[in-house]
Amino acid sequence: MQPFDYVKPNSLEEASALLIEHNGDARLMAGMTDLLIRIERGFFHPRLVVDVKALPGMRDLLVVRNGDLRIGAAVTMNEVALSPTARSGWPLLAEGCQSVASYQLRNRATVGGNVCNASPAADSVPALLCYEASVHIFGTDGDRTLPLAEFITGPGRTALQRGELVTAITVPAPARGAAGKFLKLGRTAVGDISVMNVAVLGWPDKATPSGSQWRIALGSVAPTVIRAPEAERILAANTSMAGIEAAAQAASDASRPIDDIRATAAYRRDMVRVLTRRGVEGVLAEIGEQANR
Repeated sequence: MQPFDYVKPNSLEEASALLIEHNGDARLMAGMTDLLIRIERGFFHPRLVVDVKALPGMRDLLVVRNGDLRIGAAVTMNEVALSPTARSGWPLLAEGCQSVASYQLRNRATVGGNVCNASPAADSVPALLCYEASVHIFGTDGDRTLPLAEFITGPGRTALQRGELVTAITVPAPARGAAGKFLKLGRTAVGDISVMNVAVLGWPDKATPSGSQWRIALGSVAPTVIRAPEAERILAANTSMAGIEAAAQAASDASRPIDDIRATAAYRRDMVRVLTRRGVEGVLAEIGEQANR
């Protein structure tokens, strides 16, 4: 592995200044589960690694005054997956974080890192998209916030500008009675990167013909994690067996997978349909159980 310098800044301003000073030769470190591998394999050649874990707010995991969940960028996957707050209020996100890699890696891997890597196969991002999360960014011009859907711009690409770093992610409180399901297909039962994944979120809404609203996000079937808006519209209109099948097909049609060493595009597209149907059926069952309590 190539040598690099390590620095632990004392403030966000110092971290931003280091990124600007080293202009492409510096990399931020939170959990370092991906960064270390990429350095070792020669994909990255940083001269400086900037450890931001201890900066203000980076380790926060709390519900703020308006009821939203604020996740510091250096909060680990296991901290979210095992948090009673996340599991009770944002269970779809807890499920997504729980599915990442192995228990040992989840003790290091961070939510902020998973988002900033901008991998199409990221397991936390589909749930965050369903909850319509926002990303908090600090840079030379101060703070700014972007919807997650606008933050990730392509495979491995984000809207971060020179000198900027992600400080936190805000996840809005879900609607009353919401239920979610995260389904992941991997080559092994645990610890594998997603061949594809589906996150489904639904909640009661008497204003719709079906009496419910929906969000569906698909991972590892397009250049970025994507929503399936046509499938969502179909379910808002009809959650009969025919409606579920039509929505599952619409989700499959929205996908744009590729052939790679893990699966063919055709297989991924078909599994989008299968897992979307299972997710919707699971959410409907949970909404029904909540209504009968």
